Amino acid sequence: MNLERADLLLNIDHGALQALIDGRHGDPFMILGRHPVGETNVVRALLPGATAVEVIDGDSNGVVARMEQVFGGGLYAADIGGRGNYRLRITWPDAVQETEDPYSFGLLLGDLDLHLISQGTHYDLARALGAQPMDIDGISGVRFAVWAPNARRVSVVGDFNSWDGRRHPMRLRPSAGIWELFIPRLGPGDRYKLEIIDSNGHVLPQKADPVARASEAAPSTASIVASNKPFRWSDDEWMRKHQAAREGRSAMSVYEVHLESWLRIAEEGNRNLSWVELSQRLVPYAADLGFTHIELLPIMEHPFGGSWGYQPLGLFAPTGRYGTPEDFAYFVDRCHAAGLGVILDWVPAHFPTDVWGLARFDGTPLYEHADPREGFHRDWNTLIYNLGRNEVKGFLIASALEWLEHYHVDALRVDAVASMLYRDYSRDAGDWVPNQFGGRENLEAVEFFRHLNSIIHHRCPHAFTAAEESTAWPGVTKQPEEGGLGFDFKWNMGWMHDSLHYMQEDPVYRKYHHGMMTFGMIYAYSERFMLPLSHDEVVHGKGSLLGKMPGDRWQKHANLRAYYGFMWAHPGKKLIFMGDEIAQEMEWDHDGSIVWDLLDRPEHAGMQRLIRDLNHVYVREPALQFGDLNPQGFEWAIGDDAENSIFGMFRWPEDRRSCVLAISNMTPVPRQGYHVGVPHAGRWEEILNTDAACYGGSNLGNLQVWTETVPAHGKEQSLILALPPLATIYLLWRG
Repeated sequence: MNLERADLLLNIDHGALQALIDGRHGDPFMILGRHPVGETNVVRALLPGATAVEVIDGDSNGVVARMEQVFGGGLYAADIGGRGNYRLRITWPDAVQETEDPYSFGLLLGDLDLHLISQGTHYDLARALGAQPMDIDGISGVRFAVWAPNARRVSVVGDFNSWDGRRHPMRLRPSAGIWELFIPRLGPGDRYKLEIIDSNGHVLPQKADPVARASEAAPSTASIVASNKPFRWSDDEWMRKHQAAREGRSAMSVYEVHLESWLRIAEEGNRNLSWVELSQRLVPYAADLGFTHIELLPIMEHPFGGSWGYQPLGLFAPTGRYGTPEDFAYFVDRCHAAGLGVILDWVPAHFPTDVWGLARFDGTPLYEHADPREGFHRDWNTLIYNLGRNEVKGFLIASALEWLEHYHVDALRVDAVASMLYRDYSRDAGDWVPNQFGGRENLEAVEFFRHLNSIIHHRCPHAFTAAEESTAWPGVTKQPEEGGLGFDFKWNMGWMHDSLHYMQEDPVYRKYHHGMMTFGMIYAYSERFMLPLSHDEVVHGKGSLLGKMPGDRWQKHANLRAYYGFMWAHPGKKLIFMGDEIAQEMEWDHDGSIVWDLLDRPEHAGMQRLIRDLNHVYVREPALQFGDLNPQGFEWAIGDDAENSIFGMFRWPEDRRSCVLAISNMTPVPRQGYHVGVPHAGRWEEILNTDAACYGGSNLGNLQVWTETVPAHGKEQSLILALPPLATIYLLWRG
């Protein structure tokens, strides 16, 4: 090539060309694509490894020019005169590719998008960043965009370019630190990652897309271009009518599930079920047992199955372990059709340190705090989100909205809230950084939760949030304008610890611990509580719920039945973990499965039947619902009979036209002729008895009882009851 022609085709400073080849040029569009040079136009393309490149006329499909390699490293150029639309025909050693030039397209994201991302208020972030299939000027492809403000270069890599970071460097939008590129002829299903060169010129391990909406199933780590085609929902009526759950007026009984270990197919290598199979098996099972909601341990993409999902990296992507994002949407739709709400565990507290994930994403601590006293969890060896950055807050809030809006999920249970609220959480003195006022409270986290819950309640009237918060932080479920955090419910960890402690005591000694079962009512209405018997109570080393119960085999089952009866009568929404409904004998094994063969034994089938009946009574009787959140719906009938370890509760509906009396005898001694004062004379019907033979009990009970004019417990009339051993009974009065 003569020098005159070389000057025409290049016409660029040698240093800039070398920076492009070396991956140090921040704006490849300045060199690549079509550029006017004098009275003609020159097209340049960086195609390392190509053996020939031709420019094709976009209208006539004829060859315009054969491109020449004009600089080392695969930089090609051609003079195309005044022609407009063009394509590139690239000959590779083993294939010929024809495509539009990615560097022929203008700016992609608008100024408003960039502004909102920088402010942390782009709540549709999953449609701005990440991989978006779209048409531009009639050309189909995928727009990629990622936040990496401190990177020197960011490239899209994938199967389509042999994972070569030189092929598709992106353009930086400096005002927001966003890199973008439209690559024609890609679409849903294509795998990709991001290759980043940091500010020091170091090539980082290829990164998964933080805002990817689909990912490969672990142990693979590539992001996948997800479809933007709307899912065909059939739950319009459900979405309109289910604000009542958030307001707490109705029954809420939650079945918590770890999907991988709910049921495995032993005949097929012990594999877990897919979303479609779960729709066919888990959904009707939970609906038949009368649960109102299914709560899923985190299903956001996560690298390590042993974290149960609590160390996620793909906060916008349903894990590929069970199928596609469309399959997950189908699962939610089937839940709603069966009358089940869907709650997802969601983790904004921390993320794992995997080098292909968010850790030092652009070579700097971008998503995490730089100071390990703020940014590293020693308990979990994870990194802590820097909630002081607008972009990080916006990233997390947009993730929450993605599940609630795009996938019609009904609620988020926010994990590890306490770890976010306290700067000294699980830290020694001197190993934490005080807030600006010298205190231990994490003010950024407080502001984040208030903002998160306000946005969710504004945009998603069907949805609610629940906090796993294990301390006495005030106002977790109060509205932000009242100084609260804005959650709709809080897990009552205190009730769970106290009541389980009591139940583990030998009945002989329970009278000395009576207050552990009554103490919860002192603060029961200080927050809007959910009573959780979650996976955390049956993990490795803690044994099963059945195993915690004292006594011989019959007594263990009776104790657990009595405990469930007490729990369903106690104010607060209900939650149990999978397997507890059949009295699983072994602690939970996330690599195993529920031992469904236990249902061949009458006592285990009886436990399952009891859970079904408890749920149905709970849903049927307004008296068991109103007092969950309103103190006018609860009254102790018997709270002080420690000597006999007996508890009695009145539950009232709002109109007080009925009343449920729940009595628990927590000893193996049957009590005949036990007087209980009641507020209404007449007939009381026994509507549930955990000692019934159909549940595996001794079948001692009352059926229906009439009051006698014998004062007791401050009431003018009383019932004389037979209290079965280690059992809870419910009696109903209707006016």
